[in-house]
Amino acid sequence: MTQRLDYLKQAPELFKKFVDFSLSAKQTTIEPSIVDLINIRASQLNGCAFCLDMHVKEATIHGERPLRLHHLASWRESTLFAPRERAALAWTEALTQLPPQGVPDEIYDRVRTQLSEQEIVDLTYAVMTINAWNRINVAFRAVPGSHDKAFGLDKAQLA
Repeated sequence: MTQRLDYLKQAPELFKKFVDFSLSAKQTTIEPSIVDLINIRASQLNGCAFCLDMHVKEATIHGERPLRLHHLASWRESTLFAPRERAALAWTEALTQLPPQGVPDEIYDRVRTQLSEQEIVDLTYAVMTINAWNRINVAFRAVPGSHDKAFGLDKAQLA
């Protein structure tokens, strides 16, 4: 599959503003390991190969265990995730695949037992950000691994 077009070249100012927003959203109260997990899970759900590739490599560089990455698609059945991580993953899935009636109270209540109000807001912005990146990269078929060197992802040694 080849990339359809280079959205950076077509809209450099919007790209820069969105990168700035994304970097701001990374200044969060949520642990980086959880942000890695939600970025991967949302990318799996959205079928974004570019982002999935990128965030698996980032998580690897950050020290995430390979088995947990393999279990992420089936996190509900896995014993490898803590309650706080499970709450974040449930929230991520609910916001990524918005149900017709919105986020169920049961999911919100579970998240509230594990995260503070500030953390829920920060997590929500993180989920919004990865979903937006997924959508643009899926739309224009960004090629997985095509920016590894520029982003320092070659350090993951997963080529």
